[in-house]
Amino acid sequence: MKKGIATFSLDYGKCPRWLFERMTKLSGILIEAIVSEFGTEEFLKRISDPVWFQSFGCLLAFDWNSSGLTVTTTAAIKKALSRRNWDLGIYVCGGKGKASRKTPEEIDNINFKFGYENNFKEISKIVAKIDNSLIQDGFTIYHHSFFFDNLGNWVVIQQGMNTQIQMARRYHWIGKKDANFENFLNDYHKGIISNIFLPKVLNLASKKSKENREMTIKILKEQDPLKEIKTLELILNKNKFLFKELYLPNIEFKTHPIFYENFNFEKIKKVIIKSKEEIESKSNLSFIDILKTNIGPKTIRAISLAAEIIYGAPPSYRDPARYTFAHGGKDGTPFFVDIETYDKTIDVLSKAIRNAKILSFKEKTNLLFKLNKS
Repeated sequence: MKKGIATFSLDYGKCPRWLFERMTKLSGILIEAIVSEFGTEEFLKRISDPVWFQSFGCLLAFDWNSSGLTVTTTAAIKKALSRRNWDLGIYVCGGKGKASRKTPEEIDNINFKFGYENNFKEISKIVAKIDNSLIQDGFTIYHHSFFFDNLGNWVVIQQGMNTQIQMARRYHWIGKKDANFENFLNDYHKGIISNIFLPKVLNLASKKSKENREMTIKILKEQDPLKEIKTLELILNKNKFLFKELYLPNIEFKTHPIFYENFNFEKIKKVIIKSKEEIESKSNLSFIDILKTNIGPKTIRAISLAAEIIYGAPPSYRDPARYTFAHGGKDGTPFFVDIETYDKTIDVLSKAIRNAKILSFKEKTNLLFKLNKS
């Protein structure tokens, strides 16, 4: 299972109807060409790459640097495939806002209609919780699309917004229905791109946070979590007027950056009490089990901080974003141009355009001219 992240400007507004209708038609043609040539799994692999997905959206004529590309492109793909009664064997559930909350229902409907058995509802929930609660980069998830095929492969494309910096981030996941959920917590990033890097991001989905996750489980399962949270509350209250760094010389590390944490401890305690019975019923509690409860980002952050301060188990605070490119660069940054992949991309797009049934000869010629020119 791999995933990627893209970051771009946060835009508002709607796609014009005349454009969306054409995006729907062209996306259906392109997907049919790719599936007929390479199969459903290959198409899912491609849209799981944030750069390829961005290029696909640009080919459909949407703004290259706009957050709207994600929402509009996934909506166009969903409409194009549903119009065909899902005959290509690729299915799309969810979407933006209210549509995202219909993802479980839509997965059930497709499974019932085509006789599939899978755990995709559970995967959808866990993936959304990881990007919203474990990678605390300030981007709140508001769009969630779940793709899957008739072979049991799946992709999640979801997007979060940060209104303070007017940016959006898109998160890509890919896996199979028999995926090991524990692997979701070990840096399976593929093609992570961003034009901003945040200085301090709690990333509990990193392999470097393994010890912190283990101590979090220990607090929730073996210890009295309310007592641990009370200890954290006392420490923060005592030091909140001092420095940005809390000095802790008696344990494994010397300092812990606090950066003005603002916890509502009473609310956190209520959440823990509400979830405690569900947690205690698990004989072998895993971190994935914690994600299945109603414990949210603030509570997870507080318990993670307690695990670090009390037990000396720091998590990763490194923003998982990094630069990447689809075909490399002529100067070798980040790597020299991969000619084979480059030629394959051109070949696939050329075949897709030639196979376009609804385009006139003139429209095909213009598209091929633009492709060869670029």
